[in-house]
Amino acid sequence: MKENRKVLAVASGGGHWEQLMLLRPTLEGYDVRFATTDAALGEQRGIAEVDVLPDCNKDRPVAAALCALVAMRLVLKHRPGTIVSTGAAPGLLCIVAGRLTGARTLWIDSVANGEELSMCGKLSRRLAHACLTQWEHLAADPRVHYRGSVL
Repeated sequence: MKENRKVLAVASGGGHWEQLMLLRPTLEGYDVRFATTDAALGEQRGIAEVDVLPDCNKDRPVAAALCALVAMRLVLKHRPGTIVSTGAAPGLLCIVAGRLTGARTLWIDSVANGEELSMCGKLSRRLAHACLTQWEHLAADPRVHYRGSVL
């Protein structure tokens, strides 16, 4: 195991989860816990244990508050040294919880956001230790970096 490093990898369902799954080979060798908004997604990918976060967005403030509490509980439970998210809001809330507990954090904005960063991506450039875009032209902001595409 690489330095016995605990990693929490978080993504909402759909394309965010699919992009996170493309990163699985990169995460091999680490002590990885996956979290998403639907437990069935982990089962479909052969992941025995997946933590579940409530889905939320800016239009559902009560769900977002509940998700923030679950995110904090999840981070306190696993104590990851690193948190990686490909989006969306539940991933950002885990990054916030990670910052509060001293974890290193990485946001990878969805490849679907080719015109501008997602709303969570814009927030993450201020909150995460590193914010990556999958579009070179969106890396003009010094807080956003381009290292290629996941896809």
